[in-house]
Amino acid sequence: MVVDDEADIVDVMKRFLGRQGYSVFGFTNPFVALEQFELEAKKYRLIISDIRMPAMNGYELVKRIKTLQPETRVILMSAFEINHKEFSKVLPSVKIDGFISKPASLKQIISMVKTTCQRSKVCRSGNKMRSMK
Repeated sequence: MVVDDEADIVDVMKRFLGRQGYSVFGFTNPFVALEQFELEAKKYRLIISDIRMPAMNGYELVKRIKTLQPETRVILMSAFEINHKEFSKVLPSVKIDGFISKPASLKQIISMVKTTCQRSKVCRSGNKMRSMK
């Protein structure tokens, strides 16, 4: 699952990760993403979310997702500097698998995804892609 309030970012990541063999569902609205996660939590093994989004930020989205399915892997993205110590103060009990600073190259993104999937052995590749806005 890719969640970012910028549709262009969601579309690019969805297409790129899809070409790498991953099944990708994209969302520009974190509330819709959470709703879909609640309906089919087992389908989503890795969440890539922007931190700064209107209405619900990435921290809150991740906190809610981890409450429902703690083993879900999470990579957070931000155009702003990510301070790991500050993050652990905001969500001390939530495990984050990686951070990506925007703008990031597609090579950096796929490297982070592959590393996270290999480390946790939770991701499967497939061809099903859908965008929910």
